[in-house]
Amino acid sequence: MSQDTTAPGAPEGIADDARHAPAETVAVVQPGLLARLGAEVFGTFFLVLAIVGVAMWVRFFNGNLVLAVALAGGLALLAAVAAVGHVSGGHFNPAVTLGAAIGGRTAWRDVLPYWIAQLVGALLAGLVLLATIPRATLDVLQQNQLLDEATTGALFRATANGFDEHSPIVGTFGGAAQQLGLEVTLPLVAALLIEVIATALFVGVILGVTDSRSRSTVAPVAIGLALGVLILVAAPFTNASLNPARSTVSAVFGGDWALSQLWVFWVAPLLGAAIAGLFYRAFAFAPKQDDLLGEEQVVTVTEGAPAGGAYSAGAAAGATAGAAAAVVEEEVVVTDEDGDVVAVEEAVEVVEVEEPEAGSADDATDADETPKA
Repeated sequence: MSQDTTAPGAPEGIADDARHAPAETVAVVQPGLLARLGAEVFGTFFLVLAIVGVAMWVRFFNGNLVLAVALAGGLALLAAVAAVGHVSGGHFNPAVTLGAAIGGRTAWRDVLPYWIAQLVGALLAGLVLLATIPRATLDVLQQNQLLDEATTGALFRATANGFDEHSPIVGTFGGAAQQLGLEVTLPLVAALLIEVIATALFVGVILGVTDSRSRSTVAPVAIGLALGVLILVAAPFTNASLNPARSTVSAVFGGDWALSQLWVFWVAPLLGAAIAGLFYRAFAFAPKQDDLLGEEQVVTVTEGAPAGGAYSAGAAAGATAGAAAAVVEEEVVVTDEDGDVVAVEEAVEVVEVEEPEAGSADDATDADETPKA
């Protein structure tokens, strides 16, 4: 590239310093599909184990069920995203994967594999919980009217998502309302509405805080807190799904009405995620393709080469005395699984490099080659 990279007002000699900066090429291989699926299995297992497990066991100790589940879900998601979010993107939820794909942040070919991995992780968590239930305590729960029958299925159904007469708010106030001649119910439309809105807000937070332009350093914290708050909001109505994988575990191991109502807690979260993805793409100025997960791509970074674009006058103004600015050009080559190049992107960055001391050989060389004003 022979284009002059010195902007008006840039310090004299900056273009030559950039031209003489050493060039270095670094190849970075992004996590492959198998690694990303493993991360999704791990994260979903952790999240579902925390939410469903706490929902089960808190009732044994007569604790605050909703607050405990919200806290467990939020903290588990925070920890899982911090641990393996850099590998897979930290979805752990089919709704999040769909929203990220619609928002241009995940490749569509990864959606189904991610869903399968998330369901595997969730079902593994359900098997662990099933294996650890002390059967003798189920009779005690039934005697205290905390379960309708002394079976493991009834315990799982107590953690399931539901509407109509299976809504938690109906179970809590339905009997008292009947004595007053009133009827408390949560119809299907209301359940759909609360789950769609809650999931849309949740996915919207994820897409916003993980946007590469936000440069946020607290993304796991924000995502975990968002989940905890939205569980508190939705739990009295539907037992707070926001995650089809989590709902599937309670329904599969609980059976009966939980299995027949499971479709609602797939449709509503996926619809909410789709709304969030479309909103993000329409109003957050998302690039057409911003795949944060990578596709077995090799990233080639060439440092120290003169940039093709104009030098940033703002960056030049920020260069302090005793330091010079070097223009760094990064070339990112994205290849598909067959090795074919699908995209080549260039990024320009101005960095400060230490200026050689006066009288040194490098300084003398640059002084001879730099045209005088």
